[in-house]
Amino acid sequence: MIKNVILILPFIVLLACQKNSFKMTTTPNPIPVVKPEDEISYLAIGDSYTIGEAVPLESSFPYQLVKELQKTDMQLSKPHIIAKTGWTTSELQEGINHANLRQKFSMVTLLIGVNNQYRGESKEKYRKEFKELLQAAITFADGNKAHVFVVSIPDWGLTPYGMGSGRETLAVSADIDAFNAINKQESLAEGISYTDITAASRLVVSDPELVAADGLHPSSKMYLDWVVQLAPVVIKKIK
Repeated sequence: MIKNVILILPFIVLLACQKNSFKMTTTPNPIPVVKPEDEISYLAIGDSYTIGEAVPLESSFPYQLVKELQKTDMQLSKPHIIAKTGWTTSELQEGINHANLRQKFSMVTLLIGVNNQYRGESKEKYRKEFKELLQAAITFADGNKAHVFVVSIPDWGLTPYGMGSGRETLAVSADIDAFNAINKQESLAEGISYTDITAASRLVVSDPELVAADGLHPSSKMYLDWVVQLAPVVIKKIK
């Protein structure tokens, strides 16, 4: 009996080894992990329209843009934002200098100028400082102009706040168009993508849901409209 047990043991050991070997060969491959260096980094610079005044930060157009791009399997980190309500071009320049960013980004968006128009600053000053901000955006994009995206200035004059401001709405619209003519001209001269959301911003006269609760700034819905226009452009240039 003992002899038979001794003879059987080697077979049991052999079967156990084979079983363990089978388990090892059928272990599934680990799920690929996206490394930080594979992520698309995003810098958004501007004013209240970039920071998303009067809506949750996640509803601002940079955050909604990231969410939209992620639907295409693009791996984006959350946007880094340099923007503040009320900033003009010169104040944005100061904000950038104060931020002292050394990092380069995979993509940069720039939307600035409404407060230059609102305060009655000269268009010559705006042109000069906008050109400087374009160069700053290009530098942040590590010199890649194809990864810089300019967004036009929306028309605040047709919002409830604008209509009650005492300013003539047609004059505001004409002035906004003049400032946008400058930023478009300078963007295209540099070979930089330009997305015109101004016409869409004027739909507030027929759709009150496009305006935030403060009666002035865009709602989440309007920001999404901007994203729908901007996302295909970004995908074409980045992906």
